[in-house]
Amino acid sequence: MQSSTSSNLSIRYTALSLGVLFLLLGLAGYVPTFVATSGNPTYTPGYGHLFSIFPTNYFHNAIGILVGTWGIAAFTSLTGSIVFNRIFAILYGSAVILGLFPLTNTLFGLTPLYGNNIWLNAIVAAIAFYYGFIKSAEIAPGSTTAQPSV
Repeated sequence: MQSSTSSNLSIRYTALSLGVLFLLLGLAGYVPTFVATSGNPTYTPGYGHLFSIFPTNYFHNAIGILVGTWGIAAFTSLTGSIVFNRIFAILYGSAVILGLFPLTNTLFGLTPLYGNNIWLNAIVAAIAFYYGFIKSAEIAPGSTTAQPSV
């Protein structure tokens, strides 16, 4: 079993890593060089495939930037990192489920959740789940303020 300090750092660095990843993906979505546009503009503005792999649009990119900024900010404290990882896991796990069904795979027309976004979201949700729920439960009581005190 790792020490409490090592666990704390791994939880915090997970939030930072996910934050940096999503900030960079969100910003890259606004750079035309990185987005392959399709000839069918049936989706919202900015629709294309980031790196010719991940379906995206302007709204999807904005979400990535916001989530990335939040992850970087959450890195500043253990409690913030735990909360970020937990909420991230729940939201992106939900995005995986929504992306599997034709009725909801565009989040009701707002942003694409289908295709390669499904496996990317599943991987990052699993990582956030591990560090947000499982790894954070290993921390000795009293070493974090993530649990409300009565």
